[in-house]
Formats: sequence, structure tokens, C-alpha cells
Amino acid sequence: MSRLRSFLFIPGDSEKKLGKVDESGADAVVLDLEDAVAPANKALARQMVTDFLKARPRAGRTVQLWVRVNPFDTGMTEDDVAAIMVGAPDGIMQPKIDGPDCVAKLSALLDHYEEGQGVPAGSTRILPVSTETPIAPFRLGDFATAGLTRLAGLTWGAEDLSAAMGASTNVGADGKWAFTYQLVRSLTLMAAHAAGVPAYETLYVDFRDDEGLRASCRAARAEGFSGRIAIHPAQVSGINDSFSPSEEEVAFARRVIEAFDAEPNAGTVGIDGKMYDIPHLKAARRTLKAAGA
Repeated sequence: MSRLRSFLFIPGDSEKKLGKVDESGADAVVLDLEDAVAPANKALARQMVTDFLKARPRAGRTVQLWVRVNPFDTGMTEDDVAAIMVGAPDGIMQPKIDGPDCVAKLSALLDHYEEGQGVPAGSTRILPVSTETPIAPFRLGDFATAGLTRLAGLTWGAEDLSAAMGASTNVGADGKWAFTYQLVRSLTLMAAHAAGVPAYETLYVDFRDDEGLRASCRAARAEGFSGRIAIHPAQVSGINDSFSPSEEEVAFARRVIEAFDAEPNAGTVGIDGKMYDIPHLKAARRTLKAAGA
């Protein structure tokens, strides 16, 4: 799977917004069948998303097409999967999970419907939103040993979690995440890396605040997040830019690698009067990989 920086949500029942997918600039578009769709429009959205996918076969896509399905407790998950798999989505975003067992259950459904629709086995990836129920944060560490071969990463959410706990807010007086949400964010980040998959930052609510979005994305990338969810097309370029290494970072990464290449038996090297060791070499390699270099 190619590196993904941005996941842009599009309501599955909005013909106008679906028509703008190809020009969005996002690495992946998430066609939403869940929270962005009113209960009365679920069947309509399912059909519209299925038709949209069928009209854009995988081989010719310029953007990855994912679908956020409804959670299992709604009774609609299998109906969603059964409908959309004819269009071979690149992946499924799975909301409101309780832990890896929920992802394994969805994976088993995909096994069945991939075979039925002639979709390559195991090719439909899963990105679970891993903190939307009160029990889910306690099971994040289990992803490291769950053996979920479809797992494409982990992301987190604060809105549904705060609603599930009856909280009146999920931010503090300073406008930043309250402690509970800082905690689940950090646990998601660590769980993703423990499982060997990317961690994706949750949404940035104010889509008009490009400067704030970029600052938040840069901070998230510095911590180890690989990308972010977007709720408006205006956020895509800021996310893509912020989660891509700068020219200066790439140039310095090359210098670190070249210095170690010049001294293959060294554990440390000196550059501009500073010492760098093996963790810096690993970080430099990650930087070049993220830059596609």
C-alpha cells in the first residue's frame, strides 16, 4: 500500500461532494456510510457509494477509495460490506470498535465477500477508529499480537468517546484535549507502532484555520503520526504538506546516511560538530522513505 497522509471524509449520500473526489488532492477519500448519513438515507448512501466505486475500478484510480461502514451494533455492517465489495474499495474504516476482536470479525466478512466478488484475497485493508468506546482504550496494546494482516493503521476519535461517557466537553479551558483524550491519543500512537502500522491523527475541527492545522500536523508528525483525517477539502493540502519531509530534512537525512556509509563499522559519526548514533541513522532512513526517496 502506498504511503497515506490524508484521509478526506465525504458523505456517501451527497452527489455534489462525491463529484469532487477526483480533484480533492487527498491520498485517500473515505466514503462515509456512518455518522455523516442520516438514518433515513442509509440505503440510498449504500447504493450511491457502490455505484461510485463500480465506476472507478481500482486499476484506474488516482486516489484510494475507502468506505466507513456502520458499526456492528447497528446491524448494518454486513449489509454495507455485501453491497460495496462489488466495487472493490481499497479499504474499510471501521468505527466504534471494542478491540481487535471486532477487526477480526470484519476481516472474516471481507474474506467471504472478496471471494464472492473476485476481489484479490486480503487486498481490502482495515483502518479502525480505536478509541470511540470506553472499553477500547484498554485493549489497544492487544493489536501488537492480534495477527491482523489487513490492519492498515490505527486512528483515534474523541467525539464519540466523550458522548459515550456523558462528558460535556473533551477539551480543557485552554482549548486543548482534556487529559482523558490526551491519554487515548498517546496510547493509540504507541499501539500502532507496537503493531508495526502507521498511526493517524484525528480530525482538526476548524477547517478555516489553516495555520493552526499545519502547526498541529507538524507537532503530530514530530511525535510519530504518519497522517491525518480531514473533514473538509480545504484541509488536504495542509495535511499533505505537513506530513511530508521538507527539502531540508531530506538533505540532512542524506548527510547522516552518507556519513555512516563512509564509516560502516562506526556506531557514531560526527556532522557539523555534533555526534549522531544509530537511532539517528534509522530516523534518517525513515525520512527518506517518507519522502519517497
